[in-house]
Amino acid sequence: MTDEYQESGEFLHILSGPAWQALRAPVTAALRGAVWSEAQAVDIGAGTGLGTMVLAAALPDVDVLAVEPSSVLRAVLLARIVDDADLRARVTVVAADALSIELPDRLGAVLAMNMIGHLTPSERRELLRRVAARLLPGAPLVLNLQPPAEAIPIPKVTFGSVKVGRYVYEGSGGAEPAGPDAVSWRMRYRVLGANGSAVRESAVDYRWNVVAAADLLAELADVGLAGDVGQADVIRAVRLA
Repeated sequence: MTDEYQESGEFLHILSGPAWQALRAPVTAALRGAVWSEAQAVDIGAGTGLGTMVLAAALPDVDVLAVEPSSVLRAVLLARIVDDADLRARVTVVAADALSIELPDRLGAVLAMNMIGHLTPSERRELLRRVAARLLPGAPLVLNLQPPAEAIPIPKVTFGSVKVGRYVYEGSGGAEPAGPDAVSWRMRYRVLGANGSAVRESAVDYRWNVVAAADLLAELADVGLAGDVGQADVIRAVRLA
């Protein structure tokens, strides 16, 4: 598996913390109705485990599969899990991507945050089909939308800045259209010293497949899931019948 986070993984956990502070409440609310008996929960694209922690807290008696293809991000994820006795007993970390993971037959809840744009439209629909076939009645699929919703230019902006010791870790980026259904992000990560000068910096390009909320809800309906968009663009989907 190609590790898209080889360069940026060092920064991802630090800069994602504030965003997950805002996501914690809506994600926890969206996980209502999770099935507890004889089922597993799955965090697809678990990253460094910020969402995995929310999922495990919302379902305190359920085993969790944390699926993450990036070895850099898995290292952080495992370090977080191993320091907590409860998580160490319940969370299994799987080195796989969204389509190569062998999903459990009975899914009590599925979390797929900040990752849907990594999938092409056909891959996205395949993932939704596979999840829908295994979700138990009432069990939620929780995912989110990230801008842009269409292939348009995004001006460069600083999206995060966190001080750690004497250094400030900063992330910025902008995007350009890369076809009718995707953008190409140019991300810049910097470590700044006390005088604001760059101690280190790196740049990363990656492709992000865009989808509008209405289109994603239609794709969910096509596989038998009813979805609605809530706070912070968090989507909760459950089986129609």
